[in-house]
Amino acid sequence: MPVKCLIVDDEPLAIEIIENYLGRLNDFEVTATCKNAVEAFSILENQSIDLLFLDIQMPQLTGIEFVKALTKKPQVIFTTAYVDYAVESYELDVLDYLVKPISFNRFFKAITKFKHTSQPKDIIPTTQGSMVDHIYVKENKKNHKVICRDILYAESIKDYVRIHTAEKKLVIKTTLSNFESQLPNDNFLRVHRSYLVNMRQITAHTAKDIEIGAIEIPIGASYKQKVFDLLK
Repeated sequence: MPVKCLIVDDEPLAIEIIENYLGRLNDFEVTATCKNAVEAFSILENQSIDLLFLDIQMPQLTGIEFVKALTKKPQVIFTTAYVDYAVESYELDVLDYLVKPISFNRFFKAITKFKHTSQPKDIIPTTQGSMVDHIYVKENKKNHKVICRDILYAESIKDYVRIHTAEKKLVIKTTLSNFESQLPNDNFLRVHRSYLVNMRQITAHTAKDIEIGAIEIPIGASYKQKVFDLLK
């Protein structure tokens, strides 16, 4: 499902820029735009919004006053020409604070932060007391329980991750980084942009690859130093 976005700004050009930036991304859609917080409140009451781009200095109600008034709010990114409100905005637990003129590079960093803080719907961590030893992952509309120690490795396949255990393989729709972030312990090691391995399952390694039994997994050049430091 695409991320549903609402843009609130009293400057048409500012709305146009954010719309243009979002149009360059996959999985994001502009559900609505409006020129003030009163209109925005009505939209939030009647539609499901995941991400709110909100100007601060607006007529009737400022962006900060608006966020304080919300009882249930989506993730919020402030977009403003003023740096003076940064501290106050972060006290409201907003996702990011973008100062106009907003470059695409800075905008993309905010989007990356949103992706990392959003809970992947196909991965459900499960807590038992203070210990977490398994997760649930969704494949074909079914939640499968996976014991973390049984995972051999996981590999990225475009927009999917294939999880390998000794008994089965599961394919879920998420990124490898998101999958890694949901694992409950530090036994997992990223050895390549496309591979994540369970360090407890490693049986051997060379300068070029990791071995898990008969399986050889390449070590990416940018990961070598960290991998070798941890495997010493």
